[in-house]
Amino acid sequence: MTTNEYCKDKICIVTGANSGIGYALSEELLKRGATVYLLGRNPEKVANAAEQLFAHKDRVRTLVADVTIQEQMQQAIERTAAEAGGLDMLFNNAGIAGTRPFETATLEDWKTIMDTNLWSVIYGTTAAVPIMLKQGSGHVVNTASMGGLLPAPFQSLYVLTKSAVIWFSEALRYEYAEKGLHFSVFCPSEIATPIWAKGGVSIPADAVPADKAASYVLERVAEHKGIIPVPEEPNTDLWKAYVLGMKMFEDMWSQLAHDRRVVFETGRLDQYH
Repeated sequence: MTTNEYCKDKICIVTGANSGIGYALSEELLKRGATVYLLGRNPEKVANAAEQLFAHKDRVRTLVADVTIQEQMQQAIERTAAEAGGLDMLFNNAGIAGTRPFETATLEDWKTIMDTNLWSVIYGTTAAVPIMLKQGSGHVVNTASMGGLLPAPFQSLYVLTKSAVIWFSEALRYEYAEKGLHFSVFCPSEIATPIWAKGGVSIPADAVPADKAASYVLERVAEHKGIIPVPEEPNTDLWKAYVLGMKMFEDMWSQLAHDRRVVFETGRLDQYH
């Protein structure tokens, strides 16, 4: 089945749809004939995103909800399914970055990133699965990170949340396969989105454009792939090197840890990578 065939006429919810990967996924879904509910907590930003997708206005809907509040997510998803007659795809995409020395993180920092990156995925999936089980079909796509597969130094908060999302998704993929439900998890590394600027870091020169990343993800989603690294290379090779304990990886990651420590200890965040 082609990506267009897989997405056509599907009812989709995308969280964190205002910008970045969420917006790119929404646009690519719309191009392929899906009806997309853009979900975000800021009404103005959600409305602006919908306006930018004016070419697909007949299939663009908006939802205002805070992904960190269970009741709001439950209501938004159930209301969408009732209005649209079902829910075919849920993209739990909303998330925040978190890069800092571990010893500087407060318990509030931990709560904030856990609420946004992990609990939001749990809330969305918990609301969507009963609907999908009742209709006998559905696909949940969670956005994690290569940081969930590779132990990125100085990102312990972020890595914990994203690794949890990956293996949560994989466990459910096997658990519900016989019920007609599918689960995929998107693991991006360097994608050209506003999340870099929010962290005070310039977008890497070799970052993959968000629209290309989104298109690739949807291709793999249509194939019912589980873990989807983006870009596929060199990320797949790096993951294998880590799992196999290759010296090349150990040396590379030790150097990365050193370089990041220097950046934080000298305050030269412009050199962060």
